[in-house]
Amino acid sequence: MDAEALKSELTYKAVRSSGSGGQNVNKVASKVLLYFDLEASSVFNEDEKELLRAFFSNRLNKKGVLILSSDESRSQFRNKALVTQRFLELVEEGLKEDKERKPTKIPRAVKRKRLKNKRKNSEKKANRKPPKID
Repeated sequence: MDAEALKSELTYKAVRSSGSGGQNVNKVASKVLLYFDLEASSVFNEDEKELLRAFFSNRLNKKGVLILSSDESRSQFRNKALVTQRFLELVEEGLKEDKERKPTKIPRAVKRKRLKNKRKNSEKKANRKPPKID
């Protein structure tokens, strides 16, 4: 994955942020929105796009555009850096393929311990019953 080529496909938009900042919040557009069009991307091949589509399934809009936002900082520049970093991390995570699980055998000692606890519990409950008098 070429990060520079990927960054060139990103679109940013600065909007007014909510939250603390006093009068500053009403006049400075410090919140940054990042737009990434997955379908139009030339960085990824079809297999990678399919993986990312599945990973971003609940984050993509109907047009296949991913929108991320950051308003953590009061600086627009800092927010742009934060949202870009988060985007790159998400893409990296989305392209990572899961390792196949190798089924393992349950150890004999574990089985023995489970059965021992089961027997102990059974005896404890059996002792609660009133004795049978014939």
